Amino acid sequence: MTGKILEHDFFKRDTIEVAKNLLGKKIIRNVSGNFFCAKIVETEAYLGLNDRACHSYGGNITKRNEILYREGGHIYVYLIYGMYNLLNIVTKSENEPEAVLIRAVEPIENIDGMAINRFGKNFKNLSTYQKKNLTNGPGKLAMALSIDRSLNGKILSKDYLFIEDGEEVKNIITAKRIGIDYAGEDANLPLRYYIEDNPHVSVK
Repeated sequence: MTGKILEHDFFKRDTIEVAKNLLGKKIIRNVSGNFFCAKIVETEAYLGLNDRACHSYGGNITKRNEILYREGGHIYVYLIYGMYNLLNIVTKSENEPEAVLIRAVEPIENIDGMAINRFGKNFKNLSTYQKKNLTNGPGKLAMALSIDRSLNGKILSKDYLFIEDGEEVKNIITAKRIGIDYAGEDANLPLRYYIEDNPHVSVK
């Protein structure tokens, strides 16, 4: 965790570019001085008012989606199925309600802590299946990194959650997003990005 912290201006840009540029960056969770660090290996872009898969589609502002209308660099965490938190970073300018979902990460530091958060035991005591499924999905990584709705609406900060510069990624695979069949034709948009051959990607 010695890289340069990404400034909020990094996120105040085109959402697709942010989604691609986040690959290879390090996401760091600070829980009262207990740090978890992982490399972002998979993201999805959500493009606002005209994207049927985005919570701001159609422009109806609700208590749930109001965070999307803030400026880039804000944290948007929402609950699905009543049990899984999903981490998104708001992009672009105020009142341009778009975001990037952090879909999968590769554990780097405090892997035992992540394993305890997910399964209640150290990494070495996990089964092969558990090790493979530690952070390879948005709900899984949120649990491993101790990310919950207490972060919703906050802006990225070294005090609790921030992103550092990382390695440059050239081998980016583009695919359609996952789990958004309700979005009709927009479910097929090529707005998911992941690092080729990375074993921590959710779906190849």
